[in-house]
Amino acid sequence: MKIVSRNEELLRDALSRIPQSSSRTSPSSHNKLIRFEDISAAAFKIQCGVQKTPCMYSRLSKQYGVDIYLKKEFLQYTGSVKERGVLYLLTSLPQDQQRKGVIVASDSNFSMAVAYHASELRIPVFVIMSTSTSPARVKMCREYGAMVISYGTTAKDSQTHARRLAQENGYLYLEEEDSAVYLSGLGTVGLEVYEQVPKLDAVIFPAGGHCGLLAGSAAALKHLNPLISVIGVESESFPVLQQSLKAGHPTEEQACSNHHFYGDVSGLCFGSNSLQLTGKLVDKVVAVREEDVLISMLRLLEYERATVDAEGAIGLAALVAGKLPELKGKRVAIILCSGNLELHLLQQCIARALTLDNRVCRFSLVLSDCPADISKLLEILAREEARVFDIKQERTFVTSELFAVKVTCTVETRDKIHTAQLRNALLERYPTAAWTER
Repeated sequence: MKIVSRNEELLRDALSRIPQSSSRTSPSSHNKLIRFEDISAAAFKIQCGVQKTPCMYSRLSKQYGVDIYLKKEFLQYTGSVKERGVLYLLTSLPQDQQRKGVIVASDSNFSMAVAYHASELRIPVFVIMSTSTSPARVKMCREYGAMVISYGTTAKDSQTHARRLAQENGYLYLEEEDSAVYLSGLGTVGLEVYEQVPKLDAVIFPAGGHCGLLAGSAAALKHLNPLISVIGVESESFPVLQQSLKAGHPTEEQACSNHHFYGDVSGLCFGSNSLQLTGKLVDKVVAVREEDVLISMLRLLEYERATVDAEGAIGLAALVAGKLPELKGKRVAIILCSGNLELHLLQQCIARALTLDNRVCRFSLVLSDCPADISKLLEILAREEARVFDIKQERTFVTSELFAVKVTCTVETRDKIHTAQLRNALLERYPTAAWTER
C-alpha cells in the first residue's frame, strides 16, 4: 500500500528542484524521492545490524523545566548514529560491488561505521587516513576489520589517493553525502523516537554541515505527526546551515578552527537534498556557544553517566543556553548522536566545563612567610568546605615585602553560590586577594 501524505508532497516538491549531477561515487539512488516507506524499509532492513537505542526520561528535566527524553545513539557499536545510514547504504549495494569492496578516506564517524559494518558484511573495506590522524583512530578502524593505509599529510591527499585506488581496483569510493539511501537509514532515528516517546512535542537534533540526520528524521517525524516541532542546533562559530538556508544553496564560507572538538558538526559537505528537506520540514535552527556545549557535556556526564562529544551534546546545549523558551513544560526528545571523543580531549573539556560552571576557581594572595599564616588559610578553606586541588607558593618574584610569599590556590566548590560564599569569606580576611577570572 502506498502511503501518501501532505508531507510526502512536500518532500517531492523539495527534491524535484535538485540537479541530477554529482561528483561523488555513490549508489545510483542519489536523487530518488525520499518517502516515508523508504525510511520504513530501511528500519526493517537494518534492525538486526544496529542497536535500537533507549530513549529515556532524564533527571535533567527538573533543572530546565522541560520533560527531557534522551535518545542515546552514542551506544551504537562504533559510538555514532552514522551506523544506521552506513549499514543501509552497504546492504543496498549490488552484489558484484560488495565483492569488489569499498574505500573511504577520513577519520570521521562515517569512516569508522563503514569499517565496522563492511567487515561484518564481509565486504572488503579500505580506509585511507593522513599521517596526522590520531593513533587511537587508526587502531580503532583496524580493530573494526578495515585495511587502514596512512597516506599524505592532509585529508585532501588521502582523498586523492583513495579515488585513485578506487579507479584502479574497482572499489566504490564512499564519501558521506545525502543520497536517498543514506538519508533513509538516518531517518530511522525519527521512527524510533516517535515509537518510544508518546505525545512528543519536539525533537532536537544536531545540525551544522552534516545535517543528514536532521533532514532524514524530519521526513519521518513530519509524516507521522506534522505537529511535532523539529529543531536543529549548530555552533555559533560556524553557523553553516543557517547561512545556507538563507542563501538557498550550500555555502562553504565558514571555516572550522576546532575540528577535533566539533567533529562532524563542523563539516561543510552536506548537499542540496539535505538542505532542501531541512528548509521544508525543520521548524527552527538555533546556534549555541562553545561554552554551552561544554556545560552540556558536563551535565550529561554527571546526571546521565553519558560520555558524549560536542556533536552528541549540542542538542542539550540549546536548552542550557535558554535558546528554546517555547519548550518549557513540553515533552522533548534530544538526540545524543555521538560519543567519540579522544581521552585527552575529554579531560580538557571537563576541566574547562567545571571552570565555566563556577565549580573550579583560582585565587592569589600575599602572606607572611611563616607556617601559621598558611595554616590559617587552609583552616578557612576547610571551614568553607572547599576542596583544594592545588596550592603553589612563590617567593622569588614577590617584591612587596622581604619575608612574604605569594600563595595561589585552585579549589573546587559545589556551585556558583558556594563560590561566592568562599570569595566573601576570603576577602573578609584577605582584602587584597585576587581572583583569576574565567
